[in-house]
Amino acid sequence: MPDPAPHAPAQVQAHPQAHDLSHVTPRDQAEILAQALPYIRKYHGKTLVIKYGGNAMTDKDLKQDFAEDVVLLKLVGLNPIVVHGGGPQIDEALSRLGKKGTFIQGMRVTDAETMGVVEWVLAGEVQQEIVGLINAAGGKAVGLTGRDGGMIRAHKLRLPDRDDPSKEHDIGHVGEITAIDPSVVQALQDDQFIPVISPIGFGEHNESYNINADLVAAKLATVLKAEKLLMLTNTPGVLDKNGKLLTNLSAREIDELFADGTISGGMLPKIGGALDAAKSGVNAVHIVDGRVPHALLLEILTDPPYGTKIRSH
Repeated sequence: MPDPAPHAPAQVQAHPQAHDLSHVTPRDQAEILAQALPYIRKYHGKTLVIKYGGNAMTDKDLKQDFAEDVVLLKLVGLNPIVVHGGGPQIDEALSRLGKKGTFIQGMRVTDAETMGVVEWVLAGEVQQEIVGLINAAGGKAVGLTGRDGGMIRAHKLRLPDRDDPSKEHDIGHVGEITAIDPSVVQALQDDQFIPVISPIGFGEHNESYNINADLVAAKLATVLKAEKLLMLTNTPGVLDKNGKLLTNLSAREIDELFADGTISGGMLPKIGGALDAAKSGVNAVHIVDGRVPHALLLEILTDPPYGTKIRSH
């Protein structure tokens, strides 16, 4: 069992001998397995929405760990649903075409050509790799976009200027969710499949929209009344201004961290979505360090906190 300190440097390195347990006595191995029992019982049949991104999505060993974790959770009776991002992969594809990604207030400016690249990378390359890894680990994954089953309806995002709210930025094919119909996801998970969802929505004229994956995961967790929303990141969780991990936060405490600038940049949509989900009935929202091998199993099936838990009050 790794050391419980959530941001110990030793944990952050994925190691190729991850499955070598020769140094652990049989009794200790049995104790570790038994520790998971109350959590398996508690969460059996419950839905978990997992936002998959960061290092966990680019490091070879961590990708393998993630796929194994998802399959194990499904096999012991939980219902994992994966929503993935793909920012670095999109940037790489754009650079191959001689285009450079531009951002306004943390949001990718998505013209028509860029939208084509986003769809090809997310719904093609990235999604199919995740589906393949989960299937190779013994699961039955199915790739979806927001078009499948009419799942994610969206309209064009109007982005007010941060300094002058009377001004709006046009950032192209970036969408804001208007409705989520989860029936295709429910049908798949009831039939023992693991849905893997690309954050692409569609508008009333069948146009495609690129949507922030954190927001899709949060909204989907809310609509499905998920037991947990887990967001894998490249940080140990939410840190205070001294870099100390905050393991348990209420909605009020989160609002204070927004106000004083402790939470900023790329963490804004992540925490904002997490907070909305917690306020809307998702029992627990966790920001989890995706650089830790088998972070999902550690967070869901063991005692120590492996990130930041956000509760509604």
